[in-house]
Amino acid sequence: MHLRFLVCIKQVPETTEAKINPKTGTLIREGIPSIINPFDMYALEEGIRLRDRLGGEVVVMSMGPPQAQAAVKEAIALGVDRGILLSDPAFAGADTLATAYTLAKGVEKLGGADLIICGKQASDGDTAQVGPGLAEELDLPHATYVRKISAITAGEITVERLVEGGIEVLRMPLPALLTVVKEINEPRLPSLKGVMRAKRAEVPTWGQAELGTDPARTGITGSPTQVVQVFTPELRRQGELLAGTAAEQAAVLIERLRAAAMI
Repeated sequence: MHLRFLVCIKQVPETTEAKINPKTGTLIREGIPSIINPFDMYALEEGIRLRDRLGGEVVVMSMGPPQAQAAVKEAIALGVDRGILLSDPAFAGADTLATAYTLAKGVEKLGGADLIICGKQASDGDTAQVGPGLAEELDLPHATYVRKISAITAGEITVERLVEGGIEVLRMPLPALLTVVKEINEPRLPSLKGVMRAKRAEVPTWGQAELGTDPARTGITGSPTQVVQVFTPELRRQGELLAGTAAEQAAVLIERLRAAAMI
């Protein structure tokens, strides 16, 4: 049984001091330290563990600007077999729908996968839409918020997913797509051997020409989500020191809370 596990990752800003392009309403990523989306680290670890247990290969795919190649190489250092970057100026500014479409074209060019694994959401958008959107584009069964893969064969997978108030067990045919939560595993650190292999690794870049994407469905043009206004919330801090003894201060505080209908 030769299985192909595909892990989709995203490079996100490492800092909370991200800047916004006032014209496009998108993040300015240039010059900002970036990391692999923390939730995607669990997807990477699960893909590597499945490959190690069942054989086959694990491939990582990312869509982003040219500097996102660093994230792909970091994934290779962690233990994936190879990586692919989807990058083209035409893809810039994509919302979740356009991103899912572009990733789907990448999966098709790759030749498909038996199991696609994504993190539950990206830390810079928190929409949790790209994974399910990709599954819909590829017409694949999918499960979100997966905390455990109970069994996997050449034609079927059984998973446990977190739902409100409990756990749901799902059995699905393969190929399929999962989005995973942090409860599924503990991500590893890259090994020295892995780091050296990643430095030598070639990461092919597929753009619009290689993928044959429809320009009307990629980038800002293909993004129905329109940002009306983006702003940084004003930080307001206001405090007051209460005078008197501890008992007097407590009495004043209780009175203030009652007046505000907080107690």
